[in-house]
Amino acid sequence: MKTIYTSDLKAGDEFINELFLLQDVTRRTTKDGRPYLLCTLRDNAGQAGAVFWNVPEYIEQWTTAGTAVLISGRVVNYKDTIQVNITDMNPGQKADLEELLPASLRSRDEMIGELRNYIASVAEPWRTLLTNILLDDAFLPRYANAPAARAMHHAYISGLLEHTLSMTKIADLLAGHYPYVNRDLLIAGVLLHDVGKTHEYEVEGGFAISEDGRLVGHIVRAIVMVEQAASTINFPPDKLQHLVHLIA
Repeated sequence: MKTIYTSDLKAGDEFINELFLLQDVTRRTTKDGRPYLLCTLRDNAGQAGAVFWNVPEYIEQWTTAGTAVLISGRVVNYKDTIQVNITDMNPGQKADLEELLPASLRSRDEMIGELRNYIASVAEPWRTLLTNILLDDAFLPRYANAPAARAMHHAYISGLLEHTLSMTKIADLLAGHYPYVNRDLLIAGVLLHDVGKTHEYEVEGGFAISEDGRLVGHIVRAIVMVEQAASTINFPPDKLQHLVHLIA
């Protein structure tokens, strides 16, 4: 169980076997050839830069971004910034991600309920398409946990769902204000516009960008997901074209 969080760190603190998520790992050598690691330690309160001088080879071999680690070290001021000088590092047990990563302040169950209500509010065939994609038993937990970004906005667990619902609320208001707007199309487009981010970020890797995210990207992935789902229900081609236009 964690007893120290990054937001609590101050120069002079020392700790033993505290759990953090390892990120941004860089291997370097000193001028005289000694290996050291630069990395970021992250938890749900924030992050802190860290350095491990004279890192043993057996530790260097397994340190990768996204690894839960038990850190022993001392906190110092380095260039007016808090830095952890690591003295020991061991693999951590698989922990509750919400202890290591920031999470939405909103209830996940309440947000899922709100999502269901929006889906229920549109007519067919939009309702079936949205249900088959977003409410799929295997997909929904992944979708409900995903961040909307690695930084910038909603960069936390369930951030994607929170961001999507926020946009959908605005879209719903606009559809009510402008009677010529196709509400069903607009709601579907907003609900699905970022669905590809479930493939772009690896939650267990600390929101690292996945191989799919680097090579394909969330927009293309979302279009593929939508087109595949549409093909199973004979979704009207003209409606699909307009939906893909909103996502693209």
